[in-house]
Amino acid sequence: MAKQPGGGGRRELTVRVKTARGRKTSSQKWLQRQLNDPYVVEARQMGYRSRAAFKLVEIDDKHHVLKPGQCVIDLGAAPGGWTQIAVARTKAIDTAETDGRATGPTPRHQGQVIAIDISEMEPVAGADVIHLDFMDDSAPDRLRSLMREAAADVVMSDMAAPATGHARTDHLRIMSLAEAAAAFASEILKPGGVFLCKVFQGGTERELLDALKRDFETVRHIKPPASRADSSELYVLATGFRNR
Repeated sequence: MAKQPGGGGRRELTVRVKTARGRKTSSQKWLQRQLNDPYVVEARQMGYRSRAAFKLVEIDDKHHVLKPGQCVIDLGAAPGGWTQIAVARTKAIDTAETDGRATGPTPRHQGQVIAIDISEMEPVAGADVIHLDFMDDSAPDRLRSLMREAAADVVMSDMAAPATGHARTDHLRIMSLAEAAAAFASEILKPGGVFLCKVFQGGTERELLDALKRDFETVRHIKPPASRADSSELYVLATGFRNR
């Protein structure tokens, strides 16, 4: 079980950001929050690319989404925090990548992680990374072309559209991404597969929720501790894909 960063009786020092000419108040507050966020500090110390890695760690520790040998599709992967966790927990690192020795046939316990994002991201050892908008018509076929098997065990999405500042518009935009991710999951998952996706407060729209309940045995909303308390961010976790 992952310990919450900043625990263990350590005294946390608050970093104050000095006002800089040309820096907006909102930018100053964001920077101060980043510098004083224990998850950000811990992510940097552990080599994770983002604090979001802890969200997946906490979800997986509780709900056991990731297992050795699985094929995982990571949508909206940049900068790669979730990809790093998926590689480690599915054991997707190939011996040849770490010590230069050829491994022959793929070990049965070795997983596969395929990540895609519209933004470029640095390679992650053990993962296949695609620089492409998931909403591009060619994206599903590009993802399939890299899969070693015909179906995936897990589809997870941390996709989010750039915020407009208009709550209703932002909600509709992220729901559009969630619906596209769910549709892809229903086409690519194995029986018993898992779908994990970010949504915003207000939860999952009725049409998507009904579709997920039809296609999966269990559907729940979760908010991991690493998700900021003042954020409207939630995750929908659907398990036990029925493969209708």
